[in-house]
Amino acid sequence: MSLKNNTNPQETAQSGAGRKPDEAARCAISEEGYIIYANERFCELTGIQTDTRHHILEILQFSDELNERLDETGDLTLIPTGSLDVHIADNGILTEFHFDWLSMPDNRLYLIISAMDHSELETSSSEDINSLISKIKDSSARISALSPGIETLAATAAKAEESIISNEDYKVFASMNKDLKIVTDPQGDILHASDSFIALSGAKNLEELIGTSFYDFFNPEEQNDIRNMIDDVLQDGRVEYPVLSTYESRVFSANNGVLSVEWRCTSSNNKIYISGRDITDIKEKQTHLEHRERQLSEAEAIGRMGHWHWLIGEDEISWSEEIFRIFGVDQNRFTPSINTLGDLVHRRDLGRVIQIFQRAIIEEKSYDMEFRIVRPGGDIRYVMCEGRCEKDQTGEVIALYGIMQDMTERMLYEQELRRAKDASEQAYAAKSRFLANMSHELRTPLNAIIGFSEMIETQMLGPIFNQKYVEYAAGIKKSGHHLLDLISDILDMSKIEAGKHVLDPEELQIKTVVDRAMEMVTGRADDENVRLRMPIFEHDDLLIVGDRRALTQVFLNLLSNAIKFTKASGSVWMECYEHEEFVCFKVCDTGVGIPPNKLASVLRPFEQASNEYTRDYEGTGLGLSITKELVEMHGGSMNIESTVAVGTTVSVRLPYRPKAEQTA
Repeated sequence: MSLKNNTNPQETAQSGAGRKPDEAARCAISEEGYIIYANERFCELTGIQTDTRHHILEILQFSDELNERLDETGDLTLIPTGSLDVHIADNGILTEFHFDWLSMPDNRLYLIISAMDHSELETSSSEDINSLISKIKDSSARISALSPGIETLAATAAKAEESIISNEDYKVFASMNKDLKIVTDPQGDILHASDSFIALSGAKNLEELIGTSFYDFFNPEEQNDIRNMIDDVLQDGRVEYPVLSTYESRVFSANNGVLSVEWRCTSSNNKIYISGRDITDIKEKQTHLEHRERQLSEAEAIGRMGHWHWLIGEDEISWSEEIFRIFGVDQNRFTPSINTLGDLVHRRDLGRVIQIFQRAIIEEKSYDMEFRIVRPGGDIRYVMCEGRCEKDQTGEVIALYGIMQDMTERMLYEQELRRAKDASEQAYAAKSRFLANMSHELRTPLNAIIGFSEMIETQMLGPIFNQKYVEYAAGIKKSGHHLLDLISDILDMSKIEAGKHVLDPEELQIKTVVDRAMEMVTGRADDENVRLRMPIFEHDDLLIVGDRRALTQVFLNLLSNAIKFTKASGSVWMECYEHEEFVCFKVCDTGVGIPPNKLASVLRPFEQASNEYTRDYEGTGLGLSITKELVEMHGGSMNIESTVAVGTTVSVRLPYRPKAEQTA
């Protein structure tokens, strides 16, 4: 037989002098492994306290093979009946115990463990112990032979089973949690570790980790912080329980690289218990959220726009950082609320702002408004506010939220634009009045000049003996007609822009209007040696509703323009196409053409296609502008297509009846 105990035989004989020869160290164990009864001798032998709950595997250590099987399964029935040599706690000396299973009438199993020192073994044989166990099995009344407290074994065991979680249950719960779990001694050396920590460390099994330092898994700069975390739960070498310390660090994982882990640490029974939670995903999401918040803050700063939220019934209002800047207050010193907001809103706008908020709550509608604020320094700013209503599950408005934007620069710019517009309109009106007055003032002497020059040219009152005077009179008449045309164009344009040009629509044969315009330009075409071709109409009696004088001016302007910009031996012609809702006229020429970048500008007043310093053709540049306006007043449209050195085509679409006429 091996050495059973480290107790001195002489001391054992003396300490056991007062006991009966068969008083052995005995205890009763439930199926879950918890001691539900232990006599005084067993407590002395193992060093446990009677008022403390203990698991048998914390006290007795079996052979390596049996220990491994018990750790894996948690099934104590694997402990065989009979005598086994085991270690008591961490004692390196083997002690012999006798194990036997006791089945109670309610089918509950209890493990009875007995041990005697050397002196007692000499006076008490194993046959006596087996006889005692046999009597316990035969009748529950014999249970009292173990000790006075064993009589309540069955009742105590039943209650204990209800409140104890088995090893198997614990393993199931532990497998559901992937947290890292480590047990160390006060110096930080690992005593036990969970499978998750073993996998993180890259070790093959627990044996590789036992005895290594927990601090070695951290960077040197973080090791002191980890030591401080553990020191927080220890004081003067004593266990401070249940003190809990937390710390966040980075850990290198063998499989997943660097992880962020939140550690929690406590201590018990002179051991340090450490739990680590992987918060890598949380940190990444937090970093992403902070990045998005910075982006939002920068976007709000660029747009000078901030967001706010007010829970109805509360005084304080939640502002974003940008709104503090808009109102010119320090977010560390200023608390936005209903009262403080009222102090910043311009007193003339305060009542309107409050009224709009109240109406939004009552009507449960979105809203927008503009109001002025007065910054602490006296600076007045314009703010645009857009808001929405937040509702609960019942549909009741519980909060208002929205955005505020600093519109000061825009408002000042709009005010400046309005002032400039008013000034421009006044100047334009003055110009129009001036042109109208000057046009009438110039027409009167021009009529006289033209009339008298015609009399001299025709020698109405008698012959003129010097032929040069006749030529001079013809030149005066031509210049007078040209100046009269310019003044008429300016006057017509002024009337159109002022909205004073009124059409006199009538039903007319459009062919007669075109023929009249062609007749008026025939002489000029002959003078310029330009071939002029008349249009061919599908129906000579085609009728449209329009202003005869205005339409005559349209065709006359287009034909005159085409002749003016067509060189000698060139051609100018008109085409007519009848459609279901409109008639289209095209005035074509083989003239100099218009550059593509000038097509839009030639339709603006006083614009010409060529540079003012190099142009070869006289005119105000109003002909096409007046033509376009007159066509649009008839409900039509005008389009220009041109190629330089090839020619130009101007298309005019005129409805058979203007829209107002069609409605009537």
